[in-house]
Amino acid sequence: MDWFYILVAAFAEELTSETYCPEALLHDENVARGEIRAAALGMMAGDCGGGHDQELLGLMDVFHENMSVAGSGPALHTWRKFYTDVCILRAFEQVKKSQPLLAISNLDRAIIIAGPCGEGRLELIHTIIHHVQIPLSPTRFPKPALSFNLGFVPLTCTVPCLSSAPSFLSFQSQHSRRPFILRNFASDWPAMSIRPWKSAHYLRSVAGPGRLVPVEVGEDYRTANWKQELVDWDDFLTTLDFEDQPSPVTSEPLYLAQHDLTKQFPALRDDIIVPDYIYASLSCADYPEYQPPRNADQVLFNTWLGPRHTMSPAHTDPYHNLYVQVVGYKSVWLAPPSVSASMYPYPSEGSDCGAKPLSMGNTSQLDVFSNNKDSRYTGFWNQVVPESMTATLGPGDVIFFPPGWWHAMRSETTSFSFSMWF
Repeated sequence: MDWFYILVAAFAEELTSETYCPEALLHDENVARGEIRAAALGMMAGDCGGGHDQELLGLMDVFHENMSVAGSGPALHTWRKFYTDVCILRAFEQVKKSQPLLAISNLDRAIIIAGPCGEGRLELIHTIIHHVQIPLSPTRFPKPALSFNLGFVPLTCTVPCLSSAPSFLSFQSQHSRRPFILRNFASDWPAMSIRPWKSAHYLRSVAGPGRLVPVEVGEDYRTANWKQELVDWDDFLTTLDFEDQPSPVTSEPLYLAQHDLTKQFPALRDDIIVPDYIYASLSCADYPEYQPPRNADQVLFNTWLGPRHTMSPAHTDPYHNLYVQVVGYKSVWLAPPSVSASMYPYPSEGSDCGAKPLSMGNTSQLDVFSNNKDSRYTGFWNQVVPESMTATLGPGDVIFFPPGWWHAMRSETTSFSFSMWF
């Protein structure tokens, strides 16, 4: 394992240098930095694998808790960096102890929970995972020939469908103001053909063994029994109905929502073709508080994978959205920002709104896909419904809508979608 000793030496040298994490100024941060340096010194002395697993796990728990109370700003950045580095240290320890799957799961935690944070950390994590997975025997998965039965009635499409993709300038000056659909826009993506996201076998092979992903448990995040968990990627895929995998029977739906799988499994990035539209310089008269994402590219990627009937209730997002349906079918409901007063959102943060009291001010209490005319919400039926739009997206379709637009999504089959916020 020459790769192991080379990476361990370089990483430990960085963690023990005087320039490591100079932003750690508070007492607790300095103590944490000292604990990380002590673990790295032990590693440099050849003590990796010497029984420090529980100590490192304890540091992970403490740093995770500090992240949750740090708010935003420099303190959060520091704790995210510490959490990332302890995950990497613990992964090295587990590799040395011949626990490759545990090592991979710790590295996934760094990606999912902390970002990961730190210069070159994502590349280092991908490098370690690559080397750890090489000697692992690939799991064989059955590939039965199955038909993919729709079993639903598509919604009437009232979202404008453009006959051809607009030019970059036309999109920037005209078409970015209102929602539109481009049918089959992504039909030439590798994800649609030679590297098929509709294949459970392919999705397993591109990730490799031992991977973790974050999922939502339950059909709707507004309900009291909804929760989030980290689960094994292979186990999650077995809950879904793919073209090469029989439909399972599960008690609770699992939904991978708003998570960038292309960051975690970088080979998936080669399966998509990012349209130039996301680099347009846009404003939004209907949403004057609009600002693009604050990362370096001013673009956020997210993936959405789940079974039939999983739903994102009506809500708003602060970004322009290009939403590509890659696998299966998804119904979409839209309404403009002008009807917000009649969307019956949950009270703002800090108010009591029942089962889900916090951070729900951008989410409606309504099921906009229901035809049940609840007398409590007459404003919705009188003011919103006449302005709303619906559509069902199929494989290769893309829908665009500006920031501030109310939107709800419902999977009609196993559905894999890719969104670009900009």
